[in-house]
Amino acid sequence: MSETAPKPEDQNLVARFESAMQELEELVARMEFGDQPLEKALADFERGVQLTRLCQQALDIAEQRVRILSEGNGNREQPKATTNADDLPL
Repeated sequence: MSETAPKPEDQNLVARFESAMQELEELVARMEFGDQPLEKALADFERGVQLTRLCQQALDIAEQRVRILSEGNGNREQPKATTNADDLPL
């Protein structure tokens, strides 16, 4: 079996996940420092929740793809997901 290049939607999913994780790490670092005004801390917390949900959705989509491939369906068929990777907000 030969390896094929990743599909654009796979690359997009990875890029969105990595970008969200980086932003989330930055938010956590700012919040841990503890010198933000309350309003800014609340806004960062809300954004962190959004990013966490985005990351979880991306991981769910990736897990579905792995499950499909593990079941012997090597045609890289798109999994049925409640959210399309391209629709995930960032």
